[in-house]
Amino acid sequence: MGDMLTKAETVSYRLMVGVLAISGIAQMPIFKRYGISSVPGLAWTANYAFTHWLHYLAATALLFWIGRMLADGGVQRLGGVRAAILAILVFTGVVRVLKNLPDISFSPLTTMLTDWVHLAAAVALGGAALIILFKRPRR
Repeated sequence: MGDMLTKAETVSYRLMVGVLAISGIAQMPIFKRYGISSVPGLAWTANYAFTHWLHYLAATALLFWIGRMLADGGVQRLGGVRAAILAILVFTGVVRVLKNLPDISFSPLTTMLTDWVHLAAAVALGGAALIILFKRPRR
């Protein structure tokens, strides 16, 4: 396969990351707090259980997507910065999943650091996407 992502790979990646961004933000009660969930059609954004499982489902899809990209061409197809940020997101995401299991607990400091690093990596991924978007030559 080539060095670049195909159109289908790009669309599926953007869809998964978009769902992860919205469902991740919904894990913080921002949509309810600021009345966004009262907009017709957006009530689901205040449903923590739904957005929690939606986040897990999209993360699972992204993990499969990353695995396929690595099998097809390694880090070159993802790009070094994106691969590094995704690695941080995956690692901290796994720690967060473990934290949610009933028989596993972490110290409050570990939990807070994991949460903040996960959030910072998500913001960094969005920032990197914006930088790429604005550096792209116009047609």
